[in-house]
Amino acid sequence: MWFSILLFSFFGFVFAGPFGAVLGAGLATWIFSQRVRIIYGRGPNSTRQRHTQSVFFRATFLVMGKLAKADGRVNEKEIELVSSLMNEMRMSSKQRQEAIEWFNRGKSPGCDIQEALLAFRHASTSGSLIKMFVEFQLQAAYADGQMSQAELKVLHEVCKCLGVTQLTFEILHQSFLAQRSFYSSRNGGGHQRQQYGYRQTVDHRSKLKEAYATLGVSPDATDKEVKRAYRKLMSGHHPDKLVAKGLPEEMMEMAKKKTQEIQAAYDLIQTERKKR
Repeated sequence: MWFSILLFSFFGFVFAGPFGAVLGAGLATWIFSQRVRIIYGRGPNSTRQRHTQSVFFRATFLVMGKLAKADGRVNEKEIELVSSLMNEMRMSSKQRQEAIEWFNRGKSPGCDIQEALLAFRHASTSGSLIKMFVEFQLQAAYADGQMSQAELKVLHEVCKCLGVTQLTFEILHQSFLAQRSFYSSRNGGGHQRQQYGYRQTVDHRSKLKEAYATLGVSPDATDKEVKRAYRKLMSGHHPDKLVAKGLPEEMMEMAKKKTQEIQAAYDLIQTERKKR
């Protein structure tokens, strides 16, 4: 790249002086950026990005249908979750119909999800995008408050197809549970029944413990370790970055919620540490 810039600058200087050198350098930089966009599909409207978004969308609702039917019947909570997801994504009527079709196909007996998952894995160039996909499916599995063994089996199949190791899945699972609990308590969940003395202290300690678990660090972690974990999570869940890597734009709102939960957990930890 630098050789090309110097070469264009040189010829620009020969033919048009200093102004030509600047123009030549700018032209070389633009040509190189277009070459990268075309070869690697990094442009905002690249064919590769649209393809990744398409297979992500298809696999999302197909697997959600498979999870919903895994324990025998689709309950109201699972239908409510999918409906809520569609509302959050602000789908067009066409997109909504497509999502319902994939969800229903996932519910059908003997539905094979491997092809859709392998297509998504092949199209995805980002580990953070695959992790976000698994987090979405964990949310679907816990739609009714708990995850059955049948649903866990489906998630293990999903991870195998996507190249997610058992250890990575367990880390994602525990982090998801901590975020879920932390978010629930922060928004007036079951920890708000008694607002006096000892109970308040226990609730605060519990919430702080969940905040650390959300970041994936222990309460004994140094400030540097906490900040490193926070920055890594925020980078991996950044909506704009995920969309650039292939997250359907309609799902940005869900990614934003993830970053808000991570931010809230970090803020609580920082507030507590400043009291020391």
